[in-house]
Amino acid sequence: MTRPVILTRPLAQAEPLASRIRALGRAVEVLPLLDISPLPDQAPLREALAGLAAYQLVAFVSPNAIEAAFAHIPAWPPGLRAAVVGEGSRQALLARGVPAGLIASPADPAHSDTEHLLQALDLHALRGARVLLVRGESGRELMADSFRAAGADVTVLPAYRRAVPPLTPALAARLRALAGAPGAEWIVTSSEALRGLLGLLAQLNRPTIVATMQHQHLIVPHARIAETARELGFRHVTLTGSGDERMLAALQSHP
Repeated sequence: MTRPVILTRPLAQAEPLASRIRALGRAVEVLPLLDISPLPDQAPLREALAGLAAYQLVAFVSPNAIEAAFAHIPAWPPGLRAAVVGEGSRQALLARGVPAGLIASPADPAHSDTEHLLQALDLHALRGARVLLVRGESGRELMADSFRAAGADVTVLPAYRRAVPPLTPALAARLRALAGAPGAEWIVTSSEALRGLLGLLAQLNRPTIVATMQHQHLIVPHARIAETARELGFRHVTLTGSGDERMLAALQSHP
């Protein structure tokens, strides 16, 4: 019997990777740990993106931000530069016709985070530039603060809403089964989702279930998620770097 793979990505982004994992002969459980939903009022997002060509740089924090924004972007303005923190976001922009030469991302896929994106950018060139930052309703302020410190005129544009799902009876049953699945490997692509997972498990009122989960093997794409995992007591964490190819390789190489 093969070890199960628990894929915790938001539902809309999970299936392409799940299909590739199944092609390896592995059983996959898709267990979204964050619900992604559109903002109730789309007018501010639509109005801001109508003036996209007036910016010198547009930064997207995630594939979710790209998906939400491109619902209102008929065509990418010629010459407009973009910035992303991970390989998934870079691929999402390429798929939507943004030229590769216009996309800035961290030089090392093993460190796909805001800090390394900022290192890859010429921040001095942003003095006086208009920068649009597309993200969820909440998030880290590091990117916006760093752009402002460089002298850029920064607009932060909320594009979607994310939340840990409520603990329904059906979700509780799945969590009880999966947290103790022998040899399970969990793909976790968000620190927020990982914290949400432990919060959901704590609501089950089973004293040992969190400790059981902390012994499961986590596969994570970013160093910040690995750090969060260790802070939360996880003992077996594999850091792959950004991109589905690296996560698939980790699944194939793990003994």
